[in-house]
Amino acid sequence: MDFFEEHPMTALLYRGHTYAAAPATAKACIELTYRREHYNTCRQELMGESRRTLTYRGVTYTK
Repeated sequence: MDFFEEHPMTALLYRGHTYAAAPATAKACIELTYRREHYNTCRQELMGESRRTLTYRGVTYTK
């Protein structure tokens, strides 16, 4: 059953035209505010916060 075998992609094609994959550009960290809550666009900085809490109808939940 060679249908299930993995084959590496030999060429990047889009509508018959080849292209080269470009590395992702680095984005600046931005702090956003929505309804008096602050959010940061950088996920690496948020990974350090392992204990997150949620309050729903007066009951606090911890992840």
